[in-house]
Amino acid sequence: MATTLIESTKNIVRVSDVTKTFKLGKIDVQALKGVNLEIAAGQYISIMGPSGSGKTTLFNMIGGLDKPTTGRVFIDEVDIAQLDAYELAWLRCRKIGYIFQTFNIIQVMTAIENVTLPMIFAGVNEDEAVQKGRMLLELVGLGERFNHKPFELSGGQQQRVAIARALANDPVIILADEPTGNLDLTTGEQIITLLKTLSQERGVTVISATHDIKMLNVSDQVIWIRDGLVDRIENREALTISVGQIDTRKK
Repeated sequence: MATTLIESTKNIVRVSDVTKTFKLGKIDVQALKGVNLEIAAGQYISIMGPSGSGKTTLFNMIGGLDKPTTGRVFIDEVDIAQLDAYELAWLRCRKIGYIFQTFNIIQVMTAIENVTLPMIFAGVNEDEAVQKGRMLLELVGLGERFNHKPFELSGGQQQRVAIARALANDPVIILADEPTGNLDLTTGEQIITLLKTLSQERGVTVISATHDIKMLNVSDQVIWIRDGLVDRIENREALTISVGQIDTRKK
């Protein structure tokens, strides 16, 4: 099967002949049907597709949150399917930052405590972690809110804390699962712009699984998933967007 290639001098993600089958009672459901994909370092990528298309399953494979039934997933040329639980935890902690639709920040902790937690797990000295955490909160526009708990922050501010936390261990990839799904239009646009800026300035690969059409404005490329396969990959300039509709020109 031919590999779908995103042009680059270096690929940070490589997915090879990946399938994923789930058991629902006595029924086998094939969520991925042989996906081949390469993603360039430093790109802003949106994975899009209808519900049930397999995009979330693919997202989870890339993030090491699930393992394929068959096939292989490489992160920075490491075959994550071959890692044991400790090695996989190490890779996720140091190579990948996660941002979720529901923010997933710890409610009893302050913003700075949430941001420093991944660094503490990685063995960073507490003083160094706090200093870096303050810098990251400044970076996302929350320098004055470092000591606030989630209930004292708006949804957009909580998502900014989640972004700062995702950057804590200088990941090569940020995985964002519907990062604007629980935000209003204006705040969602601010978060999208922030992620794009971080991608450009820090050289981080941002991969977002999303339904949000606004993502198309900042994506370098869009991966369209349909029926468990990569349907097509399009550069931003190949997309024509109108209100309430996406028209695409086939390559």
